[in-house]
Amino acid sequence: MLRLEDPVSKIKSVGQRWSAKLDNLGVKTVRDLLFHFPTRYEDFSEIYRITDLIPRQEATIRGVVEEITTRKSWKRNLYLTEAVISDDSGSIRAVWFNQPYVKNILQPGITANFSGKISGNAEVYLSNPTYEILKSEESLTKHTGRIVGIYPETRGLTSKGLRNMISTALSEMGKADDPIPERIRNEENLPEMNEALKKIHFPENMEETLSSRKRFSFEDLFLLQLYNLKQKITLAKSHSVKIPMDLDYVKELIGKLPFPLTLSQKKSLFEILKDTEKNVPMNRLLQGDVGSGKTVVAAIAALNAARSGKQVAFMAPTSILASQHYNTFIRLFDDFEGGVALLTSGESEIFYGHELSSEITKKRALTEIEKNKVKIIIGTHALLQKYVSFPELALVIVDEQHRFGVKQRAELLDERRSGLVPHFLSMSATPIPRTLSLTLFGDLDLSLINELPKNRKKIITKTVSPEERKKTYEFIRASMKEGRQAFVICPRIDPPEDEPKNYMAALMWQVKAVKEEYEKLSKEIFPDFKTAMLHGKMKSGEKENTMKDFLNKKINLLVSTSVVEVGVDVPNATIMMIEDADRFGLAQLYQFRGRVGRGEHQSYCFLFTESKTKNSNQRMKAIIEAKNGFELAEYDLKMRGPGEFLGESQTGMPDLAMKAIQNPELVKRTRELAFEILKESPDVKKYPRLKERLQIFESKIHWE
Repeated sequence: MLRLEDPVSKIKSVGQRWSAKLDNLGVKTVRDLLFHFPTRYEDFSEIYRITDLIPRQEATIRGVVEEITTRKSWKRNLYLTEAVISDDSGSIRAVWFNQPYVKNILQPGITANFSGKISGNAEVYLSNPTYEILKSEESLTKHTGRIVGIYPETRGLTSKGLRNMISTALSEMGKADDPIPERIRNEENLPEMNEALKKIHFPENMEETLSSRKRFSFEDLFLLQLYNLKQKITLAKSHSVKIPMDLDYVKELIGKLPFPLTLSQKKSLFEILKDTEKNVPMNRLLQGDVGSGKTVVAAIAALNAARSGKQVAFMAPTSILASQHYNTFIRLFDDFEGGVALLTSGESEIFYGHELSSEITKKRALTEIEKNKVKIIIGTHALLQKYVSFPELALVIVDEQHRFGVKQRAELLDERRSGLVPHFLSMSATPIPRTLSLTLFGDLDLSLINELPKNRKKIITKTVSPEERKKTYEFIRASMKEGRQAFVICPRIDPPEDEPKNYMAALMWQVKAVKEEYEKLSKEIFPDFKTAMLHGKMKSGEKENTMKDFLNKKINLLVSTSVVEVGVDVPNATIMMIEDADRFGLAQLYQFRGRVGRGEHQSYCFLFTESKTKNSNQRMKAIIEAKNGFELAEYDLKMRGPGEFLGESQTGMPDLAMKAIQNPELVKRTRELAFEILKESPDVKKYPRLKERLQIFESKIHWE
C-alpha cells in the first residue's frame, strides 16, 4: 500500500522515468501528486451523437474507428493523422497534428470516447481530441465522458498523463488519516479527506468539485492560522531586553533631519518604540510605499536602542541595498559615535561619528562587533553566519521580510547567548491589503506608512498606444541626453521557444522579452547610449554589478524583468517604461513606478499596452489615479486575487488557499477554530494527525 510520504517514483505508472518531469512541478512525494489539484475543469460528461455536433462546441462522442491514416504534410515537418469515427447516427473525421503514434493505438474496429473541440464550418471535424479506448460500455473513464480536470503542466507531461498517475496513486494508496479533527469536519460540513481527494480529481458533478475545493482551502487556511497563532503564543512566552524610550533624544534626532516626518511615520515610530520598551519581544511589520520613509523610522528606532548600549542587526536582501542603507544612515546621522558597520560578503566598513568611513578587514570588524564597540550592524545574509557574534543584540530589522525564509528569520530570532529573544521589525514596500497581511503575516503586528513625504514630486503616469511608441522613444532620448536615466521593464526573459499551438500560447508569443528588447534598444533605437539588461537568470554578483553601474550613471538605460521591483534607490532615474503593462498586477506596476521619482527632477512612468479590453483600461486608469499603493492593492485583490501579492512560488501557499483568503468569513472562522485548538492543546499533542500535518506545512511555507 502506498503512503502519502512515499516518493512519487513508488507509483507503478511513474517510476524513475517520470520522476524528473514531476520534479519540475515540485512534485516529489505521493502527497505532492495528490495535492496537485486541477486549476479548472472541462465538462465532457454528456455523450453527443455525431449528427448533433455543431462548430466550436466542446463535446464527447462515443464511436468506432472505421479507418485511420498518417501522412507527412508538404508544409514544414508536420505529420497529420486522420481517422474516420462513426456511431449509429453518422461519421466524423478526427485530426491529430504531429502525433503519428496515434495510428498504432487507435486501430480500425476499436470503440473509444473522443473529447475535444468541434472545428470547421461546412464539414465539421474533431481537432486534436483526447481519446480513451473502451473495453466495454460500462468502462470507467478518466479523460472523456465525464468532468475532466485540467492541471498545471510541464514540458512532456500533459494533464492526461497526470490524470493517469493520480488515478493509479489513488487506487494503490491505503486510507490516509485525515488531519482535520472529525468534530471540526462535522461542524463545518467538510468531506473526509480521502473522499475529497477522489472527488477533486475525478468528480461526478461540479458540486463535488466545489465541496472538495472548499475542504482543502479550509485545511490550508486552518494550518496557516495555527502556524501564526503558535508563533505568536511562543513569542509571548519569551523574554526580551527592555529598551527604554529616550524621548528627548528621539526628538533631537527628528529635529536634525533635513525633512519633516509625516504623521504616519511618527505614528509608526511611536508604535515601534512602545513595543521595544516591553520585556516581551516585538514582532512587527512596517509597511509603506516605495519612498515613504520606512528606513528613517527604522534608523531612529535603531539609534534609540544603541543609546541604551544595545546592538541592532539591520539586514537587507542584497549587498547593494545594504550599502545604500548604510550610506543613508551615515549621511543622516553623521554625528553618531556608537559605531555603524557594513558587513556583506564582499565589504566590511565601520563608521564612528564624524570620522570618515574606513574599509577594514572582516576579522577586525567581527572583533569590534563581538566587543560591543559597534552598536548598529548593517548587512545581508552574512549576518546569519555563526562567526558573527552579537553580545548585546536587542533589535533585529529586516528589509523586505518576505524575501527571507522563515528558517533564516528564526536564526536571527534565536536566543543567542543571553537567553533573551531580540525585538523584531520587518519592513516591506509591497502594498498588501490589510486583510491579506493579517492572514499571511498573522504572527506580526502591523504598522502602516500610508503617505509620501510632502516634498515628493508626483510621477506623471501615462498609457502609451502602439501609435505613440516612436514619440515616446524620442522623449526618452531627449531625457537621457540631459543626463537622466531610464528603466524598461518586460514580462519575460526569453521569447518562447515553440510556435504557439493555441490562442493563449499565441498571446504569450507576443509578450516582450528582456533579451529581445535589449538587442533592439541597444542596436536600433538607442545605439548611442549605454544599455544593459538585468534578469533572474543572471548570477547574483553579475546582477549586483549591473545595478551598481546603473546607480553610478555608467548605464543610461536598464532593460529588466520584475527583479527591480524591490531594489535600490536611483535618484537620477526619471523614466520607468513598462512593456505589456497589462500583464502585471497593479501592486507590481506601483512598485515599478516607485523606482523613479526619488530625486529632484520630474519623473515619468509610461505604460505600454496593446490591450483594448475594458478590464485592462480600468486597471491602467486605476494605476494613474490611485492615491497610494494600498488603495491599488485592495482593487487588485478584488480583480485578480491574492496570488498577485504573494503567489504560491513566494509563500509555499497552495493556490486554493490563496484564493480562499478573499473570503473574510472563512479567514475569521479558521482563526477562531485554530485559537480553540491551541487553547485546548497548546502543543497540538492532543491531535497527533493534525500536529503531523502542521509540521509538514511549516516545512514548506516560506516567504522568498
